[in-house]
Amino acid sequence: MTYQHAFTLDSPTGTKISAHHEPAHSAARAIFLLSHGLAEHSLRYAQFAGFLAARGYHVYGFDHRGHGLTTAPDAEPGRFAKRDGEAKVLADLKTVREHAEARHPGLPIILFGHSMGGVIAARAAEVEPQAYRGLCVWNSQLNPGLAGQAGLALLKAERFFKGSDVPSFFGQRLVLDPWAKSIAGARTEFDWLSRDEREVDKYIADPLCGFACSVSLWIDLLDMSIGAGQDRNLARLPKTLAINLVGGGEDPATENGRAMEWLAARLKRSGITNVHLTIYPGMRHETLNEHGRDDAMKALADWADGVAAT
Repeated sequence: MTYQHAFTLDSPTGTKISAHHEPAHSAARAIFLLSHGLAEHSLRYAQFAGFLAARGYHVYGFDHRGHGLTTAPDAEPGRFAKRDGEAKVLADLKTVREHAEARHPGLPIILFGHSMGGVIAARAAEVEPQAYRGLCVWNSQLNPGLAGQAGLALLKAERFFKGSDVPSFFGQRLVLDPWAKSIAGARTEFDWLSRDEREVDKYIADPLCGFACSVSLWIDLLDMSIGAGQDRNLARLPKTLAINLVGGGEDPATENGRAMEWLAARLKRSGITNVHLTIYPGMRHETLNEHGRDDAMKALADWADGVAAT
C-alpha cells in the first residue's frame, strides 16, 4: 500500500523532507502526524494511514533525516546530522506540522511516534507543548537508566577514537544484538520486531530498512531518550494533554512493556490527567505489524475520536 499523495518539503535545516498525505475519507476530525522508527521509513505506515483516514483523519507521514527518501547535505543514510542532530530532527518535524496546519486550519493535531519516532514525538511535544491535542508514544524507551548512561559513555568514546560518521559497533552490539538474541528459536535476526513472519521478511527485503546507524545517530537518540523522560521536560507538557501509550508484552526494546509502564507512572506523577496505557500480551516491538494489529488500530482510533471531540 501507499499514500494517496507524495510530496517534498524544504526545511530551514536544509533538509528535503520526503512526505506523504492520506486525506480523510470523510469530514475531517483531526490531523495525525506519523513519526517512524529507527532504520525504517514512513511508507511502512501506509496501511495505518489508510485506516486512520477511513476514520476521518488527515494523515501525514514523513521520513526523518538519514532515513527513507529524505535528503540533507549533512545527513547521509543512518545519520541525523554532523552536529545538532536533535535540533534539526525537531525542526524538520515542525516543518511538516506547519505544512499540515496551513493545509487544514483549525483542526487539532495528534502526534504519533513509534520506537525512535516516539522518542522524537515526546521531545517535540515537550519543546512545543501547545502544538498538539494528543500525543501517542508506542514501543519507545524513555528510561534507558544506568545502562543507557553507560552506553552513551561508550558511544562518546567510540566517537573520539573512530569519528561520528562510521557505523557504530556499540549501537549494534549493546542494543540490537541483545534484542535479537532475546527471541528463543528465532528464525532471523529481526524476529524481535514481530511474530508475523511475513512482516519480518518484508522488513528484511526492504532496501530502506535495517541499515547500520552511525555513532552520531546513536548518541543523538540516546540523548533524546534520556532527556525526554526527565521530570523537568515532562513537566512542560500541558496537564490536560491526551497521551496514548502502547507496549508489547514481549518487546525486548521496552523491557517487555515495563518501559511504557514506567512512562505512564512518570506522566501521572507530573500531574497529567489523561494518560491511556495498553500493554498487548505476546506482542513484540512493532505493534502495527503484529498479529492483533487491527484491534490495536481500532483502539487508537476510538481514543482519538474522543480526543478530537474535546
